[in-house]
Amino acid sequence: MPTLKRRSLDAAFACRIALFAVLAAPAAQAEWYHRVDDGIMGTRITVELWADDPVQADRAIEAVLAEMRRVDELMSTYKPTSELSKVNAGAARHPVAVTPELFHLLETSLEYSKVTEGAFDITYASVGYLYDFRKHVHPTEQAIEQALPGINYRHVLLDPAHSSVRFSQAGVRIDLGGIAKGHSVDRAIALLEAMGIRHAAVSAGGDSRVIGDRFGKPWIIGIRNPRAADPDAVITRIPLEDAAISTSGDYERYFEEGGVRYHHILDPKTGHSASKVLSASIIGPTATRTDGLSKTAFVLGPEEALRIIDKLDDVDAVFVTPDGRVLYSKGLEPPH
Repeated sequence: MPTLKRRSLDAAFACRIALFAVLAAPAAQAEWYHRVDDGIMGTRITVELWADDPVQADRAIEAVLAEMRRVDELMSTYKPTSELSKVNAGAARHPVAVTPELFHLLETSLEYSKVTEGAFDITYASVGYLYDFRKHVHPTEQAIEQALPGINYRHVLLDPAHSSVRFSQAGVRIDLGGIAKGHSVDRAIALLEAMGIRHAAVSAGGDSRVIGDRFGKPWIIGIRNPRAADPDAVITRIPLEDAAISTSGDYERYFEEGGVRYHHILDPKTGHSASKVLSASIIGPTATRTDGLSKTAFVLGPEEALRIIDKLDDVDAVFVTPDGRVLYSKGLEPPH
């Protein structure tokens, strides 16, 4: 089982989270509570926590789900009334004022674009909106060529004095699908901590964060085998305590046509699905950070992504390559 060489992060995560643990004898009335919701942000929300009684547990879990719904209402591109949709509708013509929460996440997104040398880019949506993975629709080469100039994070201009955003040219769209779920997980964890919850795990699709341990035992998280027929098959397992982890995979939203796998992680330079790894797991202090960094290897390749990750002192990575190798950043020791 891999162990961390640095920091207090024990980690790794699968798109489908697998939690295994041996619990110490529970207190008289306290116990673990668990709930799954498939109706928020188009993904599966999982909440597991230790609470003193069912009333406390229900209140805490409902608070988490309500917060997830609020973030979705704010940042979904599928809801025409969301703040993000209003930005896409007007920012090419004039500055659009946004809430401090959205403004801060846009700032963070642009920071990650710089850190990842452009591999993470919320303007990927300038081409990405032409894909429909549910209906197996992909754009023609001509359509990609026409829309591609809209992809460049430098087109997003932020004005801190007025908390506004505008686009430098027409044809630019942004989508926070690569970071908003991580943000929602962090918001949920903050709520739980404020309510006195000290042991919990919250996940939204491939983004997860845990607080505390399992009473003397870490949360054990399995990283899914990207090409196994069984979706519960894992390629490695790693212990996790007080950390966040995000896994991105080309098996999440995809379809195949003519021997080509079209999936939702696009290369900003080409507008095509990026394919230099099969999955990438990033471990760090917040789910916003791990979510924003988890697409880097798909675009840059595992070696270049590890070069970037190894320069950051608060994150680690596990990549699965197309030839089946499992690569670890310097802060993780692979299994022997």
